[in-house]
Amino acid sequence: MNFTMPVLPVIMIFLLAGLVQGAVGFGSALVAMPLLVLVMDIQTATPLVGLVVLAISALILIWNWRSVVVGEAWRLVLASVLGIPFGLLLLKWAPEAIVKGILGAVLIGFGLYRLITPRLPVLKGAGWVWPSGFMAGILGGAYNTNGPPIVIYATLQRWSPERFRATLQMVWLATGVFIVAGQGLVGLWNPTVFRLVAYALPAVAGGTFLGSWVGRHIPRDVFDRIVSGLLVVMGAFMFV
Repeated sequence: MNFTMPVLPVIMIFLLAGLVQGAVGFGSALVAMPLLVLVMDIQTATPLVGLVVLAISALILIWNWRSVVVGEAWRLVLASVLGIPFGLLLLKWAPEAIVKGILGAVLIGFGLYRLITPRLPVLKGAGWVWPSGFMAGILGGAYNTNGPPIVIYATLQRWSPERFRATLQMVWLATGVFIVAGQGLVGLWNPTVFRLVAYALPAVAGGTFLGSWVGRHIPRDVFDRIVSGLLVVMGAFMFV
């Protein structure tokens, strides 16, 4: 067991990740991954985030399950499952520098999208759900960042905030089961990962409850812009 792995930074990172997820309904992996790879290798960070984010999604879904758009959620899940194996292969065999570069690009692109908030048309028809879910599966299998394609899809569907929040948690939970199972099958689980999960779970639970309180007391657009700005900065730092 690797006791040199920094525990306190992991606790603080997941406290922040839980706060973000609790407040806005997504973003925990996007916050946790770039910070964790500053203190550990990406092969440890990826399964750690996968397991902890699974717990976050389950917790939030319990609070909001009545608002889930079940049909849309399961189509996104199925498409994501098809993309997960490609993401796992990318993580297992791609050089770490390339992985970090791609993760940085995803963070910058997603952060800028949230900052600019362009007026885009409503997506009509079920066809868009499949490429959105498939790309999410690739990003989720490789970097635990399956959020951007699905969040953008959900935004273009013009779901209400309640449906947006609840449906995304169902997608994160269902796809998360496949992602963490795949990570285990390709050999990413080890005693260090499980030890860090044990430290992270209380922090992330506390952060999630705190985030729910913050979300009720800070204007949503202000909080979203703060988080988006931080994602752009962290994405740029990945390239450095």
